[in-house]
Amino acid sequence: MLLLPFAGKKPRIHRSAWIAPNATIIGDVEIGPKSSVFYGSVLRGDVGAIRIGARCNIQDNCVFHVEEDTPCVLENDVTVGHMAMVHAAHVESGSLVDMSSSLLSRCTIGAGSLIAAGAVVLEGTKIPPRSLAAGVPTKVRRELSPEESEAFIPHAARYVECAQRQSSEALSLDEVLFD
Repeated sequence: MLLLPFAGKKPRIHRSAWIAPNATIIGDVEIGPKSSVFYGSVLRGDVGAIRIGARCNIQDNCVFHVEEDTPCVLENDVTVGHMAMVHAAHVESGSLVDMSSSLLSRCTIGAGSLIAAGAVVLEGTKIPPRSLAAGVPTKVRRELSPEESEAFIPHAARYVECAQRQSSEALSLDEVLFD
């Protein structure tokens, strides 16, 4: 992994978090307990703060960035799917941001919401809690039932286990080289 300080700020990562070897974490970034940042993801806290809560998972090839006056925040138990882009957004606990979604500056995703794959949440949009939002631009399609919304928590928990396996089964270069 590449961990870079920037403008006097350095990443802070909880001991129980897992960061893939080719993830990049720059500047004012804090990653909470049992959270994970998967392969190829970039979290660039160069001009502002990125805060990742407990048991969040940021899947492969995601990009996180900020604005000077707007941090990027994931509360607890948030799943961010492969290739999502999160820019100076706030995602409340227990939400799922599906693959290839884009969250633009100053948008807020309410707790227990699902942002569908490929969705674009425009700047300043507020998605209410327990919403299914989809489309370009994103529109709230319906309210999720409590059961649907609560299903995102075990999904995040599965990624805690997945990250632990990734860490424990990693090989050194010496174990894979041959002549």
